[in-house]
Amino acid sequence: RSHWVEESFTNFEKGINWRSYVVCDVAYNNVNNWLWTPFVERGIANRIYIEIKFTIRDCSLFPGNALSCKETFSLLYYEFDAATREPPPWEPESYKLIGRIAAGEGRFNTNSEVIINTEIKSIPVTKKGVYFAFRDQGACISLLAIKVYYITCPEVTVNFAHFPTTPTGREVTFIEQATGRCVENAEEVDTPTYLCKGDGKWYLPTGGCKCKAGYEADAEKQTCNVCSPGKFKHATGDERCQPCPDNSKAPDYGFSECRCDSGYYRAAKDPKNMPCTQPPTAPQNLTVGFVDQSTVVLSWTPPHFQGGRVDTVYRVVCDSCGPGVSYIPNTEVFNDTKVTITGLNPVTTYRFQVFAENGITDLAGESDYVDITVTTEASVPSSITKVRFTSVKSTEISLEWESPLNNDGVDSESDIVEMYEVRCFARHDDGNASSILTKEQQTTFTGLRQRTEYGFQVRAKTTHGWGEFSQTLFKTTGQVMGTAIVGDDDNMQVRIIATVIVVVVMFLVIIIIVAVLFFRRPCKDTITMKSLSTVSYSIYFFPNRELFDG
Repeated sequence: RSHWVEESFTNFEKGINWRSYVVCDVAYNNVNNWLWTPFVERGIANRIYIEIKFTIRDCSLFPGNALSCKETFSLLYYEFDAATREPPPWEPESYKLIGRIAAGEGRFNTNSEVIINTEIKSIPVTKKGVYFAFRDQGACISLLAIKVYYITCPEVTVNFAHFPTTPTGREVTFIEQATGRCVENAEEVDTPTYLCKGDGKWYLPTGGCKCKAGYEADAEKQTCNVCSPGKFKHATGDERCQPCPDNSKAPDYGFSECRCDSGYYRAAKDPKNMPCTQPPTAPQNLTVGFVDQSTVVLSWTPPHFQGGRVDTVYRVVCDSCGPGVSYIPNTEVFNDTKVTITGLNPVTTYRFQVFAENGITDLAGESDYVDITVTTEASVPSSITKVRFTSVKSTEISLEWESPLNNDGVDSESDIVEMYEVRCFARHDDGNASSILTKEQQTTFTGLRQRTEYGFQVRAKTTHGWGEFSQTLFKTTGQVMGTAIVGDDDNMQVRIIATVIVVVVMFLVIIIIVAVLFFRRPCKDTITMKSLSTVSYSIYFFPNRELFDG
C-alpha cells in the first residue's frame, strides 16, 4: 500500500506550485489511511474554520482494478489541552467526525482537466488547541492546500471609542459584545459597546466618548485635536474650539477657559464664552429727595459705566447711624436707585455713601461710591403721652394713646395731627422694627411671636412736621394653651373666675358636711333648756316638721 505521500502539484498557467498529499489505494480492501495536521493553538478563537482544496479522481478511471474505490473522504478533529490527561492525538478513537467530504465541484477523468474542489468546515473550540485528521477509505485524493483560521470583527473606531479585533462567537449565530476604549483626549459619557456578528461584521454601536475640554472633535478621523492658541473649549462634548471672548486670551494650546486681561474678571457663574468684565463706576447725581427730623430719602442715577454687565446693585453705608436706623429697601444690596433711611436723630449730621457693585466686585476687591452729607431737621416740639395697652394676646397687642403735647406740656390742639407712626420691635432687635401709619389714636400689631417681649413707640405728624417718638414701652405677648389663648387680660379674667369657683366649691362642701351631721342624729331629740329664770322649756325637733312649744 502507498498510504499518504507528499508530492508537488503544479499548474503553471494558473501560477500554482503547491506541496500536496496524495493517496490512491483503490486496489485494496479495508483501506484506512490517516493524515494528521500539526497541533493548532486556539489563541483567542471561539470557532475555528478549516478550508480544504483537493481533487478526487473518478472511479471510472480504474475499471476492474478498483476493489474499494470511493469518491469521498472523512474530516475529523480532536481538541487537546496539554494541562489534562487525555488520550494522545494519534488514537483514532479520540477524534470526532466533522463530515464526509465529496467533490462538490466535480471529479476529473482523462477527458477533462483537473478540477480543484474547495470545502470549508468549522467547529467550536474551548481548549488550548486542536488536531485535524483526514481519513481515506479507498479514494484517489490529492490534498492541495489546507488553511486553518478564525473569523474576527476587525478593529474599528466608532463614537470616539476604539474597539479591538474581536473573534466571533462559538456558534455562527452567537453575537459577541465588545467594549470600547476612549480615544486619546476623550472621556467616556456612556459605556461604548459594539456587537460582533458571526460573519465578522459589526453592528449596533451604543454609548461612546466625547472630546475633553480643550480638545475638539474630528468626526471623520475619529480623533480629538487640541485647541490652538487663541481658542478654547470649556467642556467635554462635540463642540468646536471657539475664539476667546473680548478682554481675554489663550496664550497656549489646549485651553478650556481663556484668561482675563489685567483689570478684567469673570465670575464663577458667568458662561465661559462671556467677555471678561469690570466693576461699575460710582452712581451719579446723588441727591436728597426728602429730609425731616428722623427720615432722609436719597436718590441717584445708575453709573455711567457698568463694567459690561447688567447685574449692578447698590449698597448704602452710614458713618454714624445707630442700631435703631432702618433702611427701605431693607436688604444689604438692592437694585433700586432710591433709599429711605428712618430712625435718625433730629439736628444731626450724617454722611451717606452709596456704592455701585456687580457680580465681579468681590474679585476686583474694591467698589466705587459717591457720598453726601445730610443734616436732619429740628424736632417738632410735640410728643405723645399716656400710651397704654388695651389688649394683649398670644400673637397680637393693641394699644392707644392721647393727643400730642407741646414742649410746655399743654395739649397741642391748634396743631392738626395728620397721622401717627407706631413702631414695634422685639427687645434687643430694634434694627428690625416695623411701623404702622394711622390717623386713629389706637392700633393693633398682629403676627407677633408668642411669649416675646416687644417695644412700642408712637409719634405724631402735625402741620409742623414729625414729632419725637414717645418713650419706649415694653409688653410680652401671651401663649396659646390648649384651645385657649392666655394673655395679660385673659390672665386677670382667669384668676377672677378661678377665685369664684373656689369660693363656691368651699361653700357647697360646708353645706354638705352640715347636712350629713344633721341627718345622722336620732329622729327625735329632747333638749331641756334652762334660762336664768326658773321657767323651763322642752323643745322637740321633728324632721320635716315645724317647731312647736312642748
